This record gives sequence, structure tokens and C-alpha cells, in this order.
Amino acid sequence: MTTIPSMIPSPQQTKNSIDMRPIYIPNYIPNPYYVRIFDTTLRDGEQSPGAAMTSQEKLDIARQLAKLGVDVIEAGFPCSSQDEFKAVKMIAEEVGNDVDDNGYVPVIVGIARCNQKDIETAWEAVKHAMRPKISTFIATSPIHMEHKLGKSKEEVLQIACKMVKFARNLGCHDIQFVPEDATRSERDFLYQILGEVIKAGVTTVAIPDTVGITMPWEYGRLIADIKANTPGIENVVLSSHCHNDLGLAVANTLEGVRAGARQLEVTINGIGERAGNASLEEIVMALKCKRYDQFDGLYTGINTQHILKTSKMVEKYTGMYLQPHKALVGANAFVHESGIHQDGWLKHKATYEIILPESIGIKRSKGDGYVLGKLSGRAALRKRLEELGFQLKDDEINRVFFNFKALGDKKKRVTDEDLRTLVSNEVTHIEPIWKLGDLQEPIKLVEYSVTTIKNGIDGIVTTYVVICRENSNYESTSTLSQENVHPTFRNRCSCFKC
Repeated sequence: MTTIPSMIPSPQQTKNSIDMRPIYIPNYIPNPYYVRIFDTTLRDGEQSPGAAMTSQEKLDIARQLAKLGVDVIEAGFPCSSQDEFKAVKMIAEEVGNDVDDNGYVPVIVGIARCNQKDIETAWEAVKHAMRPKISTFIATSPIHMEHKLGKSKEEVLQIACKMVKFARNLGCHDIQFVPEDATRSERDFLYQILGEVIKAGVTTVAIPDTVGITMPWEYGRLIADIKANTPGIENVVLSSHCHNDLGLAVANTLEGVRAGARQLEVTINGIGERAGNASLEEIVMALKCKRYDQFDGLYTGINTQHILKTSKMVEKYTGMYLQPHKALVGANAFVHESGIHQDGWLKHKATYEIILPESIGIKRSKGDGYVLGKLSGRAALRKRLEELGFQLKDDEINRVFFNFKALGDKKKRVTDEDLRTLVSNEVTHIEPIWKLGDLQEPIKLVEYSVTTIKNGIDGIVTTYVVICRENSNYESTSTLSQENVHPTFRNRCSCFKC
């Protein structure tokens, strides 16, 4: 094992220097302020119902994860199928050997149960990567050991140590051990089994909240207790892995890092089993936003400008479409509709945006950042009309605004085409040439037609009407001589479709 040096940089030294990704050492992170990001989108994320991907799609995402700068890519479960083995091997051979100019190359992980076949297959899939790793797991909670495994604590302990040694004998020197359902395991047994697998040669121990049952303060306390009570824990990297069954995966993960975890296991868009995993983008940006006042200078090696692109790729390939209000990468994450918010945002973006959308790869153009609807105010309306090229006086704005609010009550969003129509009808209003004042004799309707132009205010209706005297035998003027034609009256008008 690598010995921890006595001289380490302070948070202030870290703050004043360029944040560098430290050299990768399996069981030790040279800079104590650096947090490894372990991405499991291609393994735990793919276990979302309906999210299965082809081997080529997984390779494409792995390439993008490398551009994003994740430290570790858990590429899959090689023993689960031939195609999965192929995908993990392809990723290991290509992405796992693509070293950038700064010497960065991601660690490639294959997951395995604690049995020889799984571990041998995982090693065959990842061994050609520059930095191969096996992550092996076995359940340690009473409910799992009794009902799933049918084994005693002693048997589980023996299997875990034996399989860690087996993996090392295959030639794998970077091994992660995962006590499945750790948060429901007995503490003394958890400390014991972790201590024994550390002796057997693991380099990382991950603490999973497998069923997402833990509160943030409980998870933070668990990490702290493991650090305080596990023999040899100082010789390995402690990792956090949290599920989102109660919506607390991100909060638990952040409490884990505050308590001493230095590897965080996450997925793009938070996808994963059942309710999902901790979201990479939320974890990374939380650390970045609150780095010094809450996280003592901790940082990651993630290139955040690749977040949106990676999110969209995962969304497309998995078919797991995001809710509009998803933090950071949802369609509404940087869009404002409330009039009060729009007024503040138009004056200074930071009034309602805590980060620049450009920092995660969002490219804004004119009109982006706010939408017009029934809650919008005059400030946003005026701004958008100016962006569309309209310079209106106050009284003109007031007239447009009145109809704008009425329209906003009828539809979710008022579009640019709607605004152009409102301006055309209210500001550039032209007096009609003809008006129907009175009818002095009975009439009949000769022609009536309605057409819809599908633009603006849910469509504009154009109506064409022809009338004549009630006792007239009207025919088209193309078939009658002039003397047989009785007077007809016709008009065409446009209005909003209701």
C-alpha cells in the first residue's frame, strides 16, 4: 500500500493554484482535496427498466464520459451476456487506452459477484485497459444474507476474502469491494468484513445505500464511523454509492463526501435501478458552487462544459426522457416565466440564476432564458418585442399588454408569432373601408368559407362571406350576363381562432 505523505496542501493553497487532476494511484489520492468521480451510467444506469443500450451506444457514451473527465467508468456487468462482455471489452480496449495530452485516461471497471466465473469474465473484459479494475460485491445485511444468499455472516466473510484474493491472483491489482445493502448491515460486521477484505488486497471500499433508505445525517455518520472503526481504512479509498428511493441520493452523497468519502459513484441524469442514483451533474455542480464555504476546498476533474452534451446523449440512447424541471439539464432549468423573476433576471442574471448556463454547455441566443405566459409582466413583454424589432410607445405597450394577458390565460405559452399578430392588430390597426350599418331587405347567404393559417395564437382564421337579396337567383358571374346579375356583397376578414 502507498504511504500517505505528511505534507499536504491547505485549502488556501489549493484555491490559489491551478486545480490539477492528481496522478492515479489505486488505493490513495495524493491530493486530499481531490474527489474522484466514478460514473456508473453504463452499469447501474442501464439497469433502469427500459434503458438497455447496444454495445455501440455504450461505446459512444464511454467516449463522451472520457471527454467529460470522469475518473472511473464502470462499463458494465460482463458476465450478464455476450453482448455486455463485448461492450465492456470494446470500452476497455479503446477508451481505456486513449490517453490525453495531460496523461489522463479513465479507469475501466467491470462489476462481478463474489464468485470465480463472474470475476474471471470481468477480468477478461477489462484487462486490456491501461487502468483495469474489478468491482466485486456480496450482500452483508441480515435480510439479504438470510433470504437472498441463505448464508451466515461467517460464510459471507470467507467468500469475500477468498474472491478478493482470487482476483489479485488473476493479475488485477485494483479491486473495489462493495458490501451490498451496507446501510442496513450490522455495524460491527460491516467493520469486520471491510477490515478483512482490506487485508486481502482491495484498493477501494464502496458503501452503498442500496435501497435508498438512509437520511443524509445517518449516511454521513456511517461514513465517519467506518473511518473511525475499520482496521486499515486509511490504506484504501472510501467510496459513496447512494440510491434515490426517497429522493435523497444527492444529499446522502454530499454528506458522504463531507464525512470523508473521496470517490463518489454517480450516473448521468440520475438514472438507475428503481428511482435512480445520485446525479453526476447535481453532485459536481453542488461541489463547485459551494466548494469553499461548505466543502473545505474539495474539487473534481470534471469538464463541466460537457455536462449538457453528455446528458442529451444518455437521454437519447436510453430513451429515459427528462422531466422539464430536472435540475441543471431539464428544459426549464434556466427558463423564467414569473413576471417578478423576469424583471429581476433582465436587470441582472444572478438575481435568479446561481450558475451561468454556459458553464454546463448551454448556448443561449436572443430570447432564451425566459418565456411569455400569463404570469409574465410588462418588462419581459417589452424586452421580447424589442428583440423582435418592435419599438413601441408606452400607450402601445399597454394596449398590447392587455390582450397579451388575455391570451396568456387561454394558452400555456405566448409565442413570437403570437406577439407579431398582437402588435399587428393592436398597434398598426387600419380602419375598415366598409362597415355593415343596416339591412333594409331580406338577404340570403350565398358563399361562406373558413380557412386556418396555423401560426400564432393557436392559428388565425380567415373568413370569406358573400350575400345577396333573398329572391335573387345568384350564380357565378362567369356564367351570367351582366344584366342578369343582382347586386352581391362580399367580404373577407381575419381574426384569432378561439
